Amino acid sequence: MGNSLMGNNISHYNQVDRFSGVTEASPHRLVLMLLEGAISKIAIVKGLMIRKDVAKKGELIGQTIAIVGGLRSSLNKEAGGEIATNLDNLYEYIEHRLLTSNLQNDVTILDEVSKLLHEIKAGWESIPAEMKNSSSTTLSVAS
Repeated sequence: MGNSLMGNNISHYNQVDRFSGVTEASPHRLVLMLLEGAISKIAIVKGLMIRKDVAKKGELIGQTIAIVGGLRSSLNKEAGGEIATNLDNLYEYIEHRLLTSNLQNDVTILDEVSKLLHEIKAGWESIPAEMKNSSSTTLSVAS
C-alpha cells in the first residue's frame, strides 16, 4: 500500500508540474509543448501497435488527433495568411493519416506523421527569440 500511495503522490506532483508549465508558458512554448506531446504519443502508439494493444492504441491515437485538432483550431488564418492556411492543410492531412494508421495498423504511416510533426516543430524552434514573445502579427500563425 505504501508503494501505491507513493505512486499517487508522484503522479499528482507530475500533473501539478505539467499544469504549472502550461499556465506559465508563452503561446510559442505552448505550441511546442503540443507538438512534443503529439510526437511522444505517436512513439508510444508504435509500440502498442507492435504489441497488438488495440484498445490503448486507439485511445492514444484519438488523443493525438485531438492535439493536432487543437493546433489546427488555434491557427489565426487572417493574421497568418498563407503560412496558416498551409499549416491548416498539413494538420488536416496529419489527422487523416493518423486515422488511416489506426484502421490499417500501419506503423509506416506513424513514421510519416512523426516526421511531419518534427519538421513543424523544427520550424517553430527556429523562430528568432525576439519574435517568440512578440505580439506582432508576424508570429500570428497561432493565437
